[in-house]
Amino acid sequence: MDSTPRGADPQTIAGRHMAAEIAEQPEAVARTLDHLLPVRPELTRLLQGAQRVTFCARGSSDNAALYGRYLMEARCQIASGHVAPSIATHYRTDTDLTGAVVVSISQSGRTEEIVAGQEWARRNGARTVAITNYDDSPLAAAADIALVTRAGQEQAVPATKTYTTQLAAVAVLAAAATDLRGANQPDAWEAELAGVPAAMQSLLNRADAVAPLVAAWQERPDMVVTSRGICLGTALETALKAEETCLRSVRAYSYADLRHGPIAAVDSSEAITLLAPADGPMVAPLTDLATQVAERGARVVGIGGDAAFAAAVAHHVPGPDLPEHLAPLGLVLPGQLACLDLARRTGLDPDSPEGLRKVTRTDRG
Repeated sequence: MDSTPRGADPQTIAGRHMAAEIAEQPEAVARTLDHLLPVRPELTRLLQGAQRVTFCARGSSDNAALYGRYLMEARCQIASGHVAPSIATHYRTDTDLTGAVVVSISQSGRTEEIVAGQEWARRNGARTVAITNYDDSPLAAAADIALVTRAGQEQAVPATKTYTTQLAAVAVLAAAATDLRGANQPDAWEAELAGVPAAMQSLLNRADAVAPLVAAWQERPDMVVTSRGICLGTALETALKAEETCLRSVRAYSYADLRHGPIAAVDSSEAITLLAPADGPMVAPLTDLATQVAERGARVVGIGGDAAFAAAVAHHVPGPDLPEHLAPLGLVLPGQLACLDLARRTGLDPDSPEGLRKVTRTDRG
């Protein structure tokens, strides 16, 4: 889907960097996997004896961390959780992290509170893994193992290729953790990961398919994005991108939370976007939810899912041909494309949204 005017100077087109970086993602993910999969045995050794794997991140990186938390528990049978950076930077309290592996995620590797969180984790007895796009960053330098993504420099401020390469790094970490449990064949992850770039490219080749999503977001003032489980982080990331690039207020929920109270507020003013993997235990309840919110008058757009899910939504956008545990690497792409297009149609430049910085600062000072 192309909302740029004909004959426009490519150097002056709003969102030109974001558009290019969305298009680069299959190659960036392939580079990242090629670089990180050889580190898998080293990660497995670091994870040996770990009682839990805990994540520390902010913003888009935190959505990648949520993906990691679900993978650790659903696929690797390792308890997982989240360390709030403010525990290290504001409350300054210590806790026993013996037996924990703390994974800190920051695209720049320079976000002060994430660097401080990693230092805090190490001081409290944790083993540390950093996921960042820069090998010369403080985060990478101080970690036991640094998983340095190969996204290349990102010119647009909103994260696209740095986000999906973070997901790829998290998947490699999960593959290493799975090796500890014997829950999968040793080569199964690598075989599945090898298909990810092509699945992503297939979606980008059908960019016009996001037109129903753009139309729904453009026509309805209230936006809700929902999913659950392994794909919940994708819903949160899609909502965040819409807020960052289109300056829209977007609510994002687990569908379990949406059904518990907020569903009473759903009406014809809302566009509800449901994100579903092609398989797994979340597809059927998301299909049921599509019918439920449509009955309340909402305009329902579904991304991904199976044939029954596609039939249940008023408007359907294809998702990736990937198993649930890898679906987030492709499922985020339609939302990125829709945000780029809607921002342009609204007269905004998604490359440089108001209030957004590449290196996050959460407090003034």
